[in-house]
Amino acid sequence: MDNTNTTDEMEITRDMLIGDIIKNKPETINILLMAGMGCIACPSSLYETLEEACMVHGMDVEYLLSELNR
Repeated sequence: MDNTNTTDEMEITRDMLIGDIIKNKPETINILLMAGMGCIACPSSLYETLEEACMVHGMDVEYLLSELNR
């Protein structure tokens, strides 16, 4: 069985929905919370991209991407 598509290997991109990121890589929740995105559980997170959330919260999307993809 080929396990090359594990969620650990999934690269997070700026156009991914926050809800999808959390669903596919739940370990990112702490990173998002520590970055100041306390509203990750709100309904808008299901329809908001990482880039949009960063704009709303005044965050650098490139920095957050580097942290999420460590």
